[in-house]
Amino acid sequence: MATRPTTSAPSQRMLRVGEQVRAAITQVLQRGEVRDDVIEKTVISISEVRMSPDLKIATAFVTPLGVTDHDAVIGALNRNAKYIRGRLGSQLRQMKYMPEVRFRDDTSFDNYKKIDELLRSPEVQRDLDHGDTEEE
Repeated sequence: MATRPTTSAPSQRMLRVGEQVRAAITQVLQRGEVRDDVIEKTVISISEVRMSPDLKIATAFVTPLGVTDHDAVIGALNRNAKYIRGRLGSQLRQMKYMPEVRFRDDTSFDNYKKIDELLRSPEVQRDLDHGDTEEE
C-alpha cells in the first residue's frame, strides 16, 4: 500500500503547470483579447498561478496596477474567466484538461508593506538598539 506525502506543498508538476498557465494568461491579457472596458484600461500583473492537485483548477493571483478598486478588476476577470480559459487552449495543448481559471486579488504586497512598516517603526528600532547594547 502506497503512502501519501504528508506535506501540502505543491508538487513540481503543479508548480510547472502553474507557471505555464500564468504565462498563457499573461499573453492573452497583453494581446488585448478580452473585450472588457475595465480589463482593457488596466495594467494587470499576475504574480502566481496555483494549480489544484488534479490540475483542473487554476487560481491566478493578480494585482491591478494604478487602480484603487481592485474588486472591480477581479470581478471583470472572473466574469470573463470562461472566455480566457478558451483562449488558453492554443498555448496549453499538452494538457489533458483545460483548467478552470479563478482570479483572486494578490494581497502579498500589502502584507510585505505592513511588515516593512512594522520593522521600521520607532518601537521596533528602539528594541533592536536596546538589544545591541546588552550583547556588548
